[in-house]
Amino acid sequence: MGILYSEPICQAAYQNDLGQVWQWVREDGNCINVQDGFNGDTPLICACRRGHLRIVSFLLRRNADVNLKNRVSKTKQNESLVRMLLNAGAEVNATDCYGCTALHYACEMKNQTLIPLLLAAHADPMIKNKHGESSLDIAQRLKFSQIELLLRKAS
Repeated sequence: MGILYSEPICQAAYQNDLGQVWQWVREDGNCINVQDGFNGDTPLICACRRGHLRIVSFLLRRNADVNLKNRVSKTKQNESLVRMLLNAGAEVNATDCYGCTALHYACEMKNQTLIPLLLAAHADPMIKNKHGESSLDIAQRLKFSQIELLLRKAS
């Protein structure tokens, strides 16, 4: 089943129901950035959580705020999704509740597609999370030598 949201547009975005999302936006354009009462997810975050690119694109075209934060972390590590968010003005060095950036997570997942994309958008490999660990530290700890080399060149 997944997550149950208190905001109907969030639930529709999470469930990939574009028709329902469109209907909610048509009825109340202000709901585009509504935050769910439980964890602060917005419709955009809900769609990103599941990698629903059509809904993400729809919400971005209606000026959904790409920099609103929720109280949890992490989303799909999908290159198309990340490109869409960066092109819409997402702050590449934004941190989550753990102090982690997208680059921290890309390094943890050894995502060699996203790391160069994030670095090209000026992601900072030296930002430390709440455990005092930078993206470079993660690459060193996990012995990802190619990623470590990329991060050293960028820092």
